[in-house]
Amino acid sequence: MDFQIRNVVGREETASTNQLDFGVPARFNLTFVGADGNPHTPYCIHRAPLGTHERFLAFLMEHFKGAFPTWMAPLQVRVIPVHVEHHGEYAHWLVQQLRNLLFRAEVDEGSETFNKRIRLAATTKIPNVLVVGDREQANEEVTWRRYGIKEQRTLPYREFEAVLRAMRERRTMDNFADEVLPTA
Repeated sequence: MDFQIRNVVGREETASTNQLDFGVPARFNLTFVGADGNPHTPYCIHRAPLGTHERFLAFLMEHFKGAFPTWMAPLQVRVIPVHVEHHGEYAHWLVQQLRNLLFRAEVDEGSETFNKRIRLAATTKIPNVLVVGDREQANEEVTWRRYGIKEQRTLPYREFEAVLRAMRERRTMDNFADEVLPTA
């Protein structure tokens, strides 16, 4: 019994399968003693509820077009300091706070311009980008940019942390957490 789906190019592929294998038990001389006291050859059941792991991950990537929900994203938060030399320490503090809560986060200290670092975060589909500058550092705030949402919000770091926790706990399949975004 197979579950077939079509991938993005229209090709039909097996997503999951349950199969009876009549060949493997004989090849490995597998036997059992039945109720009648005689040896019998068992049937082998192959079960792959997700198909191969590689194919399943490929289906997920195709489905989300690389824009994973926060809870599923390989990198959940990227912190981009406006000026690395002035705001880098605060950016690293934020990342450490997030990592202590088991979020996957990193600081972008690249040598590119600030705008290019923002654009790179968007094109690599990082679900949450935090921009930190003088105001954010002074007030322990973050300016939060969500992938796919034009509006950005400045809010206290602890409030952002609570929203991020809620997104992880709810594990919704969309990439937009409107129900947990704080109101402006």
